[in-house]
Amino acid sequence: MLPAVTDVSNPPTALPNRLDARTRSMVVVLLFGAVLPLLDTTIVNVALDDLSQVFDARVSVVQWVATGYVLASAVTIPVSGWATHRYGGKRVWMTALSLFLIGSMACGLAWNIDSLIVFRIVQGIGGGLSMPILQTLLVQSAGKQQATRAMGAVGVPAVLAPILGPILGGLLLDSAGWRWIFFVNVPICLAGIVLAARRLPVSPADPDRKLDVTGLLLLSPGLALAVFGLSRIGGGNDHGWTTPAAIGAGAVLIAGFVVWAPRASTPLVDVRVFARTHFLGAWLSLLLTSLVFYGALLLLPLYYQRAWDYSPLQAGLVLALQGIGAFAARSVANRLTARIGTRVTVLAALALAAAGTLPFAVGADTDRGWLLGIGLVVRGAGVGAVTILTMGACYHRIEHTGIAHASTSGRIATQLGGALGSVVVATVLATGTTSHRAAGADLFTASFWWLVVLTACTALPALLLPRGEVERS
Repeated sequence: MLPAVTDVSNPPTALPNRLDARTRSMVVVLLFGAVLPLLDTTIVNVALDDLSQVFDARVSVVQWVATGYVLASAVTIPVSGWATHRYGGKRVWMTALSLFLIGSMACGLAWNIDSLIVFRIVQGIGGGLSMPILQTLLVQSAGKQQATRAMGAVGVPAVLAPILGPILGGLLLDSAGWRWIFFVNVPICLAGIVLAARRLPVSPADPDRKLDVTGLLLLSPGLALAVFGLSRIGGGNDHGWTTPAAIGAGAVLIAGFVVWAPRASTPLVDVRVFARTHFLGAWLSLLLTSLVFYGALLLLPLYYQRAWDYSPLQAGLVLALQGIGAFAARSVANRLTARIGTRVTVLAALALAAAGTLPFAVGADTDRGWLLGIGLVVRGAGVGAVTILTMGACYHRIEHTGIAHASTSGRIATQLGGALGSVVVATVLATGTTSHRAAGADLFTASFWWLVVLTACTALPALLLPRGEVERS
């Protein structure tokens, strides 16, 4: 049974302006351990060409260095909620970091492309566990009344890391070689494990918690097949019947899980939370925001490199302007939410994100490159604020035992949204290229307009968000 919903006519009590000292300490410990798994979603992509040459392997094979990581993360995410309940958050967190550490060391020592792909899967398992558990531990510590502020602490790094990943990857490749893309993780992971052992409180565990095996066999491979199929479309190549078959099989398995979960005594993910209007609005908003964000991560570097003739490093440095906007949005979003509520603040942030994308859609000549720079800052602020607030809204009136389910569901939204974003951008770009109707900056116009439209569409589920701040159940 779902807990009774509190009376919305009662205004939320005033919230403290800052997280308490215990939670701030936890934020430092968790982010220290999680920053590299967050970076790793994009940091290795810049090394794929180098790896192809080093191991004398086809690009289609080397691509599995990235794909294997993503699929392992997708398979692992659904297990995180059960593992947190069964073994306690601190123990699972340290296990996730240890797996990421072992995978990083092994990747750096890889002797051929096959061993590197296997070790990247180990890394992906650790990375897939880390983010849902991080969110669960933070919300449990801060309380749902402070969920937005707690998510602000991790939301900005979650936006910054994929943006900065290619820059760091390029610098490491140029200065130290491909192995250091993985070896750089080792000292930071070790420090994260030591900090967690000393400073994270012991989380309660339920040794009798049973694993939903049927749900696991439905949801994990379903997500993996869906993400795999979508990533194949995102690659822009024709893969015949295998791509739609993978997406179709993934959709069937996920649908099977949705039918099964309400009947399970301890479901892998409690899908009943989607019956709550506020959660559904937050989840859909997070899905679409991830689509827009990760789609732009693919589109913007290509735009600057092809239309403006920038080097990969130059393009990465310019795109870091989005990070400035996202960082600035953190404190502003919290203050605005306290004054005008979550829903209105998210709608305003979406307007910023769309406005920041418009200069790219309408086109700017070389004399107006500054306008694109301002657009990146504005876009980063809008996307950053929406990410922070929707992540926090996923915990609106969720009971304590449902926090892990909300974290897992939110991470699934991010994973699927990222895959869909690549599909949209790659498909629109491929259509423009095939038609031979566009060249240079004009080739990208349709893709940027699609991002504007999808950003505007996110306002529809955002209307379901809570009017006030995130409240306790």
